[in-house]
Amino acid sequence: MTYQIAHESLSRFGSLEFLARQVVEGFITGLHKSPFHGFSVEFSEHRLYNTGESTQHIDWKLFARTEKLFVKRFEEETNLRCQIVIDRSSSMYFPLRPKPDPNVPDKFLFSVYSAASLMELMRRQRDAVGLSLFDDSLQLHTKARSNRAHHQYLLSELERLIGHQREHRGKGTATAHALHQVAELSHQRSLIIIFSDMFDNTDTMPELFAALQHLRYNKHEVVLFHVTDHQMELELMVDDRPTKFVDLESGEKLRLNPMQIREAYRDAMVRQKNELKLKCGQYSIDYVEANINKGYHQVLMEYMIKRSRLY
Repeated sequence: MTYQIAHESLSRFGSLEFLARQVVEGFITGLHKSPFHGFSVEFSEHRLYNTGESTQHIDWKLFARTEKLFVKRFEEETNLRCQIVIDRSSSMYFPLRPKPDPNVPDKFLFSVYSAASLMELMRRQRDAVGLSLFDDSLQLHTKARSNRAHHQYLLSELERLIGHQREHRGKGTATAHALHQVAELSHQRSLIIIFSDMFDNTDTMPELFAALQHLRYNKHEVVLFHVTDHQMELELMVDDRPTKFVDLESGEKLRLNPMQIREAYRDAMVRQKNELKLKCGQYSIDYVEANINKGYHQVLMEYMIKRSRLY
C-alpha cells in the first residue's frame, strides 16, 4: 500500500523563517551568514593590501583619503544545510492504529508529517535538506541538497515508509550508534533535527548523551524533538484494570494493574526526561517536548515562533 502525504498541509509554515542559531556553512547565496569570507555579496571590513595579490578589490576612495592601500573584505551569505533524522524503531509506531491518520498519529507518523513540513519550509527558503532514518542501525542517510528532484525523493521515501509501517515492527533501537554515524557523515556544519522517543535502554543513556555531544563537537546545531504520547507513555493514563503490556521492539509481555505501578512509573519517566533535558541544556541543544496529542502543526508552530522571537 502506498500512502500519500497531504502536500497541501505542508504549506502552513511557509511564511515563517526557520533561522539557524549558529553560523552554518552553505553553498549558495541566501539567508544565513557563513563564517567564511569571499568576494560575494556583503561588505564586512577593510584589511591592509598585501603586495603581490590582486588589486581588484582595493578601495581606491579610501586610498585617496589615507594614501594607504586597503582591500575590501566581504562576508559570504549562504543557505543552510539541514539534516533531518527520524527514529523508525518499533516503539515509534505507538499507539497502534488500524491505518495511518494524521489527525490521530502514532509517533512515527507525527515525525514524518513534522519532517515533511520542515522540508517544505526549507525548500521555500532554498535551504538544502538531507534525511537520515535509523532503527537498530542507520538505514538511510542522504546528503543535503536543495533541488526539487531531491525534495520529491525525500517525500517519496517518507510516503513509502508510512505504507510499510506494519512490516517494520520488532525492530530495536540503536540511537547512540546512529547519531555517531550522522555526526561523522554530516561533514559540514549543519542544523541537525532529530525526531525520536529516546526510548533506549536506561543502561545505554551515557552512550546516548555521548552521541549528542559528538554532534555538538562537530559544530552542528542540534534540535531534538522528543516525541511521546504524553498521556499514555509519560502519565500511564490507561484504565485501572489488569492490562497486558507488550514491548513493540522485543515482543516481551507483562500483565499488571496500572494503578499498582503508576506513581513509580511516573517518577521514573520524569527522572529520565529531566536528565535528557539537563544534558541538552549542557550541550546547548534545543530540546522540544513533542506531545503527539497536541498535533504536529501546533508543536512546530510554537517552536518556530519561539525561535523567530529569540534569534
